Amino acid sequence: MELRAAIASTKLGFDDVIASFPAAIKSRRGERVIEGAFAARARLEDNTVGYDTIAAAGSHACILHWTKNDGAVRPGELLLLDAGIERESYYTADITRTLPVSGKFTEEQKMVYEAVLEAADAAFKIVRPGITFNEVHAAAMEVIAAKVAEWGLIPVSAEESLSGLQYHRRYMVHGTSHHLGLDVHDCAQARREFYHDGEVKEGMVFTIEPGLYFQPDDTTVPENLRGIGVRIEDDILVTANGAENLSAGIPRTVAEVEKWLAS
Repeated sequence: MELRAAIASTKLGFDDVIASFPAAIKSRRGERVIEGAFAARARLEDNTVGYDTIAAAGSHACILHWTKNDGAVRPGELLLLDAGIERESYYTADITRTLPVSGKFTEEQKMVYEAVLEAADAAFKIVRPGITFNEVHAAAMEVIAAKVAEWGLIPVSAEESLSGLQYHRRYMVHGTSHHLGLDVHDCAQARREFYHDGEVKEGMVFTIEPGLYFQPDDTTVPENLRGIGVRIEDDILVTANGAENLSAGIPRTVAEVEKWLAS
C-alpha cells in the first residue's frame, strides 16, 4: 500500500530530524536545519515532501501553518514537526509529532502533551464504518473541553462549553481530521453531506490531529503554559470493524518519545 510506504519513509525523515537537533540548536535558523534534514530524506527516499514542512519550535508551534521556519531551536522548548513524504505515485503521508528539544518533557509540557494524546486516542477509539465524520471531531473535543475546564482555563463547565459556548475552542482552533491520499488538503468546495456530515466507510483514510495551543501573550492561561503548542497527528485507515492507526509505529506516548530521542 502506497500510504504505508509513505509513512515508513516519513518515519526515517523524523529520525533524521532528531539526529539534526545538535546542529539545529547551534544555528540561528535552527528550524531550517530541521526542514532541510527532512527534505533531504524526502528527495532520497521518494519524490519530495508532500507539503511545506512545518518545523515550529517554541511559541511558533502556536501558529497553525508556520512554514517560514526561520526561528531558533532552543533546549527546553518543544518542536512541533508536521511533515510528510510524497511517493512517486503522489500518495502522501501527513504526520505530526511534538518533540522536546532537550530530550525530556517538562511537567507543563507533559501535562499538555498527554491531554492531546488522550483526545487523539478518544477520537480513534470511535472510528468504524457507519459513524459520521463529525463524530470523530466531537470525540476529541470532549477531551479537550474537559481538560481546559479541569485546569481552570474556561469560565464554564466542559458540558456548557461543548453545548454551544465553545470556550475551549480558543485553545484548539482547527478541525480534528481531514481525508488523506493523493492530497493532504481539504476541498473547500466539498458538499457537507459528503464530508463533515458524511458517513465513514471502510477503506477511507484520514488524519486524527487534535492539538492545544497557548499563545505566548494569552493572559487567560498561567504564565508557565504560555508559548506551549502541541499537536499529535496520525494517519487512520477505516477497516471493516474499526480502524488501524497506520502511523502507530512512530512514537506517540511520552515514554516512547523520550526513548526515541535518547536513542
